[in-house]
Amino acid sequence: MSNNDILDMYIYETNTLLEQLESIVLDAEKENTFSQDNVNEIFRIMHTIKGSSAMMEFDTLARVSHRIEDMFFLIREGTMSVVKDEDRPALFDVMLHSVDYFREEMEKVEAEQPLNEDVDSFLGNINSLIAKIKGEEIPAEPAPPAAAPAPAAEAAPAAPVPAQTTEGSAEFPFGLRVFFDEGCGMENLRAFMLVTSVQGFCAEADFTYQPAGVESDSSLSEVVIEHGFLLQFRSEEDRARAVPIVMTAGSVHSYEEQNYVPAPPPAAEPAPAAAEAAPAAQKAAAAPAPQSGAAQQHPQGQGQKESLISVGLSKLDQLSAIVGEIVITEAMVTGSPDLKGLHLDAFSKSARQLRKLTDELQDVSMSLRMIPVSNTFQKMNRIVRDMCKKLNKQVKLTLVGENTEVDKTIVDSIGDPIMHMVRNSMDHGIEENVEDRIAAGKDPVGEILLSAQDTGSEVIIQISDDGAGVNDEAVLAKAIRNGIASPDVEYSHKEILNFLMAPGFSTNAQVTEFSGRGVGMDVVKSGVESLGGSVSITSEQGKGMTTIMRIPLTMAIMDGMEVSVGDSIFTIPINNIRSSIKLTEADILHDSVDGEMVKMLDGYYPVIRARDFYNLPGGAERIDDGILMWLESGDCSYCLFVDELLGEQQIVVKPLPAYVNNFDIKNYGITGCSILGDGNISIILDAGGLYAAARNA
Repeated sequence: MSNNDILDMYIYETNTLLEQLESIVLDAEKENTFSQDNVNEIFRIMHTIKGSSAMMEFDTLARVSHRIEDMFFLIREGTMSVVKDEDRPALFDVMLHSVDYFREEMEKVEAEQPLNEDVDSFLGNINSLIAKIKGEEIPAEPAPPAAAPAPAAEAAPAAPVPAQTTEGSAEFPFGLRVFFDEGCGMENLRAFMLVTSVQGFCAEADFTYQPAGVESDSSLSEVVIEHGFLLQFRSEEDRARAVPIVMTAGSVHSYEEQNYVPAPPPAAEPAPAAAEAAPAAQKAAAAPAPQSGAAQQHPQGQGQKESLISVGLSKLDQLSAIVGEIVITEAMVTGSPDLKGLHLDAFSKSARQLRKLTDELQDVSMSLRMIPVSNTFQKMNRIVRDMCKKLNKQVKLTLVGENTEVDKTIVDSIGDPIMHMVRNSMDHGIEENVEDRIAAGKDPVGEILLSAQDTGSEVIIQISDDGAGVNDEAVLAKAIRNGIASPDVEYSHKEILNFLMAPGFSTNAQVTEFSGRGVGMDVVKSGVESLGGSVSITSEQGKGMTTIMRIPLTMAIMDGMEVSVGDSIFTIPINNIRSSIKLTEADILHDSVDGEMVKMLDGYYPVIRARDFYNLPGGAERIDDGILMWLESGDCSYCLFVDELLGEQQIVVKPLPAYVNNFDIKNYGITGCSILGDGNISIILDAGGLYAAARNA
């Protein structure tokens, strides 16, 4: 295992622990107390970070985590009663600042930048709290750096009896043998992480482990893989306390409880048959018994914990690319022009089976990249909490649909848009005065609802608040001052709301920490549209505002409708198609402002002719000779005139070449391309971008 692999695992596991820590602190702050389980868990987290940081020689991280561990040792021994009510807000603040500190340092570790060596001020805050908990005077100087934890192998020598002849000893009779997931890597370090976790509650003299030296000898990984990692305890109570730690540890596949039983004394003169059987019996007793005897196996994933394996995103990207090429190649083979006119029953049957398998392979490769949005959603709790304190507002955040799964790349990209909208609701939406809410018949505590819903082809994310809503007059006045609206035009409520997403637009008169710079809504719009999604806003004055983001589940593969315009082929995402209709020239209305219009159900919609907009040779000129596609994207709805429909197809999205992007082609409603089964290229249209480009042309 290379040093880079070890570092990557350290970063991943530390960040995971920090997310868990932040969630615990935020929940505890609402109750104004840490439960005993919370205290034990935080102690374990800090103990783990301390041990792994010391092992990686990040001394400042080990010092800070060690001091926080000391603080929670006091709380654990005396319960939360040792922390006075007036000191608890400071305790929560220190813990959240600790999360921020560790995250900043983890970013430096990832970027290979030097860590912050000046932590005395931060340690001073922790030491002040420790002094208050102890009832002592606040120390003037920070406590000296905590010494790195001594190697566990020195503190707890291995059992004197050779491992191959015993499963324990009379001194440490209660064993716990742990098996890790196959192929998880760094088994020796994972074993040592278990040791450091156990040290959090069990004195070093009360347990030992085999094989010894796992913290420094990577060759012992093979021993751990083959025989497992054995923890041995003096008392059964300590072993019971270790079981939850093992169950929640990363990459643990199963564990076994083993009790040491002394071998019976040999008979004075054993019979020949018994003498021959004795060595075999002793050998059987010494061998690991994962499913029988005194060992009780608890496989992870069977009602307790699913077996997982970490895979680099680059490998998943490579897999998706290969699967995409397979899909294209399969379409090229089955759609080959050489097969036209031939009746090949056996080939057709095999082709159908191949299509079924490629579809399944495609679904599996996509599912590997899908992760829940819960992590992104949970981060908003911290934002709401901090802004409540700084803005002196009372607001609760309600999360719905946290388990909705989206492509990993998209989940990473929607964090900023969601954050901007939550901050917008906190700053602009929720009323500043509680009296105003009470007078309006609202709950004194404002509410922000963050929800996600999977529709099968896209995920719909909504951020809504029960605040004051949008003041149309104020927005329109600011839009006129900014020159993006005309005082001579009468704008609808929907059009006024769209001004909010204009670059540089802000209704705040003063620049604050959270708003007033005109950065936010336009970032949301551009960020979501770059993912192939759309943003729309609804609001009712006095009742609140809702922002709706429609985002594709994945950007790698999509369902599209192939259409032709002359000799050119375009793909329209199925998500944007409302219907298709055949009309005549007599059905087209001509408006002096909006040009050609068509009546669809209860409204009138503009017509965009793809042939004219893209200046294509050939193609239908008369409405009678083509077909209208009724498209929707966000707030825009219109009809696109094309020659004919070629059929629905699942396509692999390919990015446009760099030299093509130099011509700013994305601003003309083109988002990518795809290779068809016959080898031709189909241009993928961005319904929203095409409408905006046509309106501005």
